[in-house]
Amino acid sequence: MIEKGKNYLVMGLLNRDSIAWKVGELIEELGGHVIYTVLNERMKKIFLDRDFKKVDPEKLEKLDIRFCDVTIEEEVKDLFDSIDNLGGVVHSIAYADPKTLLGAEIHTNDFEGLKNSYHISCASLSTVVQYAQPKMEGGGSVVAMTFQSDIAFPGYNWMGVNKAALEALTRALARRQGKNLIRVNAVSAGPVATMAGTKIPGFAQLAELWETSSPLPWDPVAAKEDVAGTVVYLLGQYSKMISGQTIFVDGGASSVGGFLLDYEKFEG
Repeated sequence: MIEKGKNYLVMGLLNRDSIAWKVGELIEELGGHVIYTVLNERMKKIFLDRDFKKVDPEKLEKLDIRFCDVTIEEEVKDLFDSIDNLGGVVHSIAYADPKTLLGAEIHTNDFEGLKNSYHISCASLSTVVQYAQPKMEGGGSVVAMTFQSDIAFPGYNWMGVNKAALEALTRALARRQGKNLIRVNAVSAGPVATMAGTKIPGFAQLAELWETSSPLPWDPVAAKEDVAGTVVYLLGQYSKMISGQTIFVDGGASSVGGFLLDYEKFEG
């Protein structure tokens, strides 16, 4: 389980609908201290501050929020220089320009956008692990968020390519960091209703696909809790011999072929 009193860094918080928020809440329930990262002050004001004004602005003031642009190495270094007693890190960060890298057409000449997307969505994990390592005395765990990358989904395009690279990087980092007793894994979630997720062109169609192909009933809203539970499991000591793996939390959709037949569907 989560080690009480240790710090856990959850990177990529957008608002209370994000997987990062659900993960952080569960860590705190289990006795860990959560440090969130947001890209910058502007993103915090646009998304997080507005979100909390609707509910509990006092709680926002109590959150431990740091700013970090993972494409700037100095910011990553400074972030980890400010943290000690680190038990685990969650990398819940990805970006692809929906106008040039997602949608109906995969062909693009936005090569700068491709490089930026790859840096944010994949390569940044290596930078994060590099600077997290010295802060994980006695070992720790890193979990990255991914989406099924062994098949191509409509509209997901270059983000699907980035996620395939991210999963490969997870395995490479697991090999490298084993000697430091640091585990590196990925969680592949089915489509969940987050602000970032719903901005993906074709998200509604993906959610409908899961309704017809997932052996377990898939709810894009409620599933965030289940995804967070698996992330926290991988952060904790009960998973101390798991590394280099991509764990699917998708209702089983990635394990079966085609659509469920009527007699196979849940009748609750």
